[in-house]
Amino acid sequence: MSFISSIKTLLTFGRGVVGGLPDGTEDKDPINLFRGWFEAAKKSGILLPEAMSLATSTPDGKPSVRMVLLKHVDLHGFAFYTNYGSQKASEIDRNPYAALCFHWPILQRQVRISGKVERVPEDESRDYFVTRSRASQVGAWASKQSENLSDRAELETRVRTYSEKFSDDNIPLPPFWGGYRLKAEQIEFWQGRVGRLHDRVLFKRASGGWESKRLYP
Repeated sequence: MSFISSIKTLLTFGRGVVGGLPDGTEDKDPINLFRGWFEAAKKSGILLPEAMSLATSTPDGKPSVRMVLLKHVDLHGFAFYTNYGSQKASEIDRNPYAALCFHWPILQRQVRISGKVERVPEDESRDYFVTRSRASQVGAWASKQSENLSDRAELETRVRTYSEKFSDDNIPLPPFWGGYRLKAEQIEFWQGRVGRLHDRVLFKRASGGWESKRLYP
């Protein structure tokens, strides 16, 4: 084992590298298992443990991927927010199947999730929007996300315009901005182990619940 691997093992001792995924993990609800891992990631000191890669594709199968932030997870799915004019939104609207991946290096853990994506209700988007900082709210109005930008000055001008427009008021939810929720059809938990003999458990949604199995590393 290399020195770096040894340090990783020491840092994550008791968090999975040594003990791995215990027998019986397959019988757990994967959403609750995810919540436990997510809490461990937040306590580990990882910067932005809610960061996740979001992979989408065009109807003819051309993929794209980017990092977004998980804002809520429950039995209904994994929610994130964006401009409805963005590339990701355009691809989701035309091909509603997508994939997420969380990677928490210090814990040597990874979670892969795939399923169908749909927009969250407008009132849910509004409830989240009011929790954002005022600068982020203005930014949502000012950005024509994924469109061509001639120079930085143009964006800064738009920010000033909307800052002045809403200077005396609460900033409303933009009609072109809101949330999506991915309803998981598959969730795979990956726990790094010594010698690359990693633990992998795959959950697949079935009628009335989940089916699960272990996979070779």
